[in-house]
Amino acid sequence: MPRKVTASLQRQLNPDRKYQSILVQRLINKCMLDGKKLVAERAVYSALEAAAKKLGSEDPLEVFEKALKNVSPNFEVKSRRVGGANYQIPFPVEGHRRLHYAFSWIVQSARARKGIPFAQRLALEIIDAHNEAGAAYKKKEDTHKMAEANRAFAHFARG
Repeated sequence: MPRKVTASLQRQLNPDRKYQSILVQRLINKCMLDGKKLVAERAVYSALEAAAKKLGSEDPLEVFEKALKNVSPNFEVKSRRVGGANYQIPFPVEGHRRLHYAFSWIVQSARARKGIPFAQRLALEIIDAHNEAGAAYKKKEDTHKMAEANRAFAHFARG
């Protein structure tokens, strides 16, 4: 198997039922626990509607896409061993990987909030991501700061 996932190895997802969006389907799949897709679907749909309602928007999909765009990282750091020392080398993040991080961080942040149902936690996290706040956005900022701090080692990326 190749180290990098080529286009031929990627699964084709069907769009979700309500919004006909592949992005929403990917969020549902990320939220799903123990194969309970209907439970995840219900939570995601109610979270999207609650987030749009709270932000005063007509289109929940628009709110969600802006939140995803705000949380998606541009750079990440990878460890690389050079001459007996480990360096954190900044790399640009591309394509599906960028969205993977955004989905993961939003769902992780929503799960970390306690005391209210998951749909409400997810809605709050989407609202925070839309407004460039919250734990998922902070995770992106931390990743960018780490890449910026290690910019001096970027020349090791080519070797």
